[in-house]
Amino acid sequence: MSLLELQRRTRDHILAGRAEPMPGAAPTAAPGLSVYRHAYRAQLVACLRDTFEKTWAWLGDEAFESAAEAHVRLYPPNSWTLGDYGGQLPEVLRGLYPRDPEVSELSWLDWTLHRAFDGPDAEPIKPEALADVDWDTAVLAFVPTLTLGVVTTNCAAIWTAIAEGATPPGAEALADRAAIRVWRTGLSPQYRTIEGFEVKALSLAMSGLGFGELCQQLAAGEEADAAVPRLGQLLGRWLQDGLISAAT
Repeated sequence: MSLLELQRRTRDHILAGRAEPMPGAAPTAAPGLSVYRHAYRAQLVACLRDTFEKTWAWLGDEAFESAAEAHVRLYPPNSWTLGDYGGQLPEVLRGLYPRDPEVSELSWLDWTLHRAFDGPDAEPIKPEALADVDWDTAVLAFVPTLTLGVVTTNCAAIWTAIAEGATPPGAEALADRAAIRVWRTGLSPQYRTIEGFEVKALSLAMSGLGFGELCQQLAAGEEADAAVPRLGQLLGRWLQDGLISAAT
């Protein structure tokens, strides 16, 4: 057996998590493999605790560790860095807690803020660069860390309370579906809960729709004299938050 084949068998045996001896291994290897198997999984669970700190605080030690173990069994690492590990935990939690949607939504927020921190850099557009923009045809480009996620619960309020060391509110369903936008300003990940009009406007703008067409589509859903000023206010907020990187 070549060294490469032995390494692959060892990897597959550890990932499988089986307690029986590894085929082809010397009997004296069993105790060492058992220690390594435990250490490997413990390291991945610790990585998930670091990334999903607020979700861990919400669920508690025992419930979070059980969910993390389920994630490790289903999704072994597939990247050179553990910074990429954990993206499927919201899906795992959705399956484990179907009646508690705030759990998976809280973990989505944890994960998306984590990815925003590690995301690519981009300079927000400077206000003076807007003077020559033709708004009839302009297409907005957004910073690459900007992400939208639909939410049905007050997960953002829970996350904020935990981050501030306060007692989090009980989980509640939102009266209307909303979304959270996540982005990074400088080195600081940010998030904001947004409602229907902004969700629609931002989704259309992020899809590459020109600003003039964006105004027309939004005005079709309500009185034009109300939609256009609202969009202007949103544009100002997006600029203030540093979401826009270019307008061409």
